[in-house]
Amino acid sequence: MKKLTLICVLIATVSFAQKIQTGAENYKEYLPLLKGKTIGIVTNQTGIIDKKTHLVDLLVEKKIKIKTIFAPEHGFRGTADAGEHVSDEVDAKTGLSIASLYGKNNKPSPEQLKGIDVMVFDLQDVGTRLYTYVSTMHRIMEVCAENNIPLIVMDRPNPNIAIVDGPVLDIAFQSGIGMHRTPLLHGMTLGEQAKMINGQKWLKDGIQCQLTVIPCLNYNRSMTYSLPVRPSPNLPNDQSINLYVSLCLFEGTNISMGRGTEKQFQIYGSPDLPKSDFAFTPKPNFGDKDPLYNGIECNGEDLSAIPRINRLEIKWLIKAYQSCLDKSKFFDKRKFAIRAGNDKLQQQIEAGISEEEIRNSWNDGLRDFKKMRKQYLIYNEK
Repeated sequence: MKKLTLICVLIATVSFAQKIQTGAENYKEYLPLLKGKTIGIVTNQTGIIDKKTHLVDLLVEKKIKIKTIFAPEHGFRGTADAGEHVSDEVDAKTGLSIASLYGKNNKPSPEQLKGIDVMVFDLQDVGTRLYTYVSTMHRIMEVCAENNIPLIVMDRPNPNIAIVDGPVLDIAFQSGIGMHRTPLLHGMTLGEQAKMINGQKWLKDGIQCQLTVIPCLNYNRSMTYSLPVRPSPNLPNDQSINLYVSLCLFEGTNISMGRGTEKQFQIYGSPDLPKSDFAFTPKPNFGDKDPLYNGIECNGEDLSAIPRINRLEIKWLIKAYQSCLDKSKFFDKRKFAIRAGNDKLQQQIEAGISEEEIRNSWNDGLRDFKKMRKQYLIYNEK
């Protein structure tokens, strides 16, 4: 009996030791930096600790003075649709003022920065340049550098950290969903990207901010990570997060990727695709008030139960293009190029270039990117 008890204790100890702790849970590293300071904080519903306490609530409890909460796309509580204007407001729980970074201003104004000694950034990314949180971080870094305000980035695991794949951004197609010369899947945390943005002098005029990254503990690049809350309304589970970037390319086409259903970014379809054994009808819901093909049956494919993928998957995009009834209406040239990061991918697909050849065309960019990013990585391979 004593031997069994000892084994159980050892198992419990090992399990505890291996528990990933986010930067926000790495208290001893950042609370001393905030003591006696007035802070601004960029965060949303993903800024939680131990799956229950929000970082804002913890800081209030620790008597850290918060002047303003700055909210990114989807708002502080994460309820706004993708691309929806987010208004300034007051947080009902704490009484703190909330300033939107996804409305009339995409970065804090000089007036909003008055009295702030330190800026804190805590958002959960999903590992692709298409996700707007990295663009929000870039702008925060820039405004902190311009106003000589130190920035603390609370790092969080990347649920797709093992995947580096896709075309590297052609800077001619730079946008709010692609600001940096990174591939579609970059395999970096936001903390690592912050170091890279600073180190590569990608901020305006090459300025650099006073940056501190609070690292995750017990974390390495071989680990999987299941997000405790939705990072945005249309990413409801691990499967959608894994498939997100592969299906997000469809946003530059006339294909729905499941907005207006309960399987967002896990299915795709269109009335312009041939009938198959799977169909769905988008309707307004929590993630989209007016989804593409609202109330219209879409024929397509259900990917919600496929095994986890370990690369950018373009076979569904190629398949949909080849089988669509009117190819002339498939691509929205501008929207697709911004998402792909170039105009070459559309040209390759339209020309019937093989998937293997398309992938090979990414190799030089991926090799150079991996070499450059190495100096900014915080977490090792196991």
